[in-house]
Amino acid sequence: MTWQKDYQGKLTTPADAASVVRSGDRIYISGNASSPVAILHALADRKSELRDVVVHHVLLVGKDPLSLQGMEKHFRHESLFVGPSDRQAVNEGRAAYIPVFLYEIPKLFRDRYLPLDVAYLSVSPPDIHGFCSLGAEVIASKAAAEAAKILVLEVNDQMPRVLGDTFIHVSQAHKVVEVSDPLPQLQAEPPDEVDLKIGRVIAGLIEDGSTLQMGIGRIPDAVWMSLEGKRDLGIHTEMISDGMMNAIEKGIVTGACKSIHMRKVIGTFIYGTGTLYEYANDNPFFELHPVDYTNDPYVIARNDKMVAVNSALQIDLTGQVCADSIGTRIYSGFGGQVDFIRGAARSKAGKPIIAVRSTALGGKVSRIVPMLDQGAGVVTTRAHVHYVVTEYGHVQLFGLNIRERAKRLIQLAHPDFREDLARQAKECLRL
Repeated sequence: MTWQKDYQGKLTTPADAASVVRSGDRIYISGNASSPVAILHALADRKSELRDVVVHHVLLVGKDPLSLQGMEKHFRHESLFVGPSDRQAVNEGRAAYIPVFLYEIPKLFRDRYLPLDVAYLSVSPPDIHGFCSLGAEVIASKAAAEAAKILVLEVNDQMPRVLGDTFIHVSQAHKVVEVSDPLPQLQAEPPDEVDLKIGRVIAGLIEDGSTLQMGIGRIPDAVWMSLEGKRDLGIHTEMISDGMMNAIEKGIVTGACKSIHMRKVIGTFIYGTGTLYEYANDNPFFELHPVDYTNDPYVIARNDKMVAVNSALQIDLTGQVCADSIGTRIYSGFGGQVDFIRGAARSKAGKPIIAVRSTALGGKVSRIVPMLDQGAGVVTTRAHVHYVVTEYGHVQLFGLNIRERAKRLIQLAHPDFREDLARQAKECLRL
């Protein structure tokens, strides 16, 4: 049988694709810009028929009908990274968060720590050979497709065909649903002057020929905007953004000096504007790979002059970084921060950077604190942290004792908080 006949025989409706789920099943759904929206709604329509279905995913964006109030008896999220769609459900106890390094998520499925019954993935239309691209998100989708008993592909003709280790043949699928849905877009808030100050500090740490990792937010965007004049930068990251695209178009990013994947942009998902999705479509400069490759600290470390820029919610005076929670309230997840901080630290001439605005809540609270809030989780340990950057400059903590760390971090705090931080350092930390 040709793959075209096989494909036609598997075509079905979202309702039929949702019908394969049974009560008590464990399912995986692709996320970010690759959420299978039609199937999610079809699953929600079956709520009266289903109980105790466990739903795994990484970051979900947009509206998620499975995490709404009252759905928890039918569908319970066990999120591998918490985002706007499931944050409220997690913190109300209607869903749960699994702490995990991003690069280890595929292992959860392959080694059956989380055995999957059904995987729902959004993909591009098949090419002439019958291969669909995972498009805007790879992360753990290949591992989920291989581990699940049933694989359902939502083929979206608006999904870009992104190259790399992204392809699934239609013969692997049990059912196929065709849709034409616009991908969710990230309309970034422009950096303000504080962000731009931080961006300029970080840009000063980046040498020509460095390979960069950055993520979502105004600070990464400010860094990209501050790199004018840099030469032959490369990208090995998890998220590919509009800021990266703009740097490529300006000739700042060429990948010519990369030690692996020369002249290639390497990532595991793409999230941004429609222009970015069109730019990545069938573009040989871009390669997406599963996250257990892109985020493996050993692979990251093979990039000489690797610069990893990550953010924090709080940093204490010993250098501990909280990036996933506000007190006991889960905000996001481990993500790839430790993957890249560790990888960059092991890289030849690498620079692992934690970048943060010195204050939050409009200047009312300091992000540099004597001790993390009660219940706050340590994502990046004091031993992992090397560079810390705020709008007041940067410090290098590697090799410093606790007293020296505190003194230097206090100088990065907002001036309104430095005196109190110094007092509390003496009282609480005996410095």
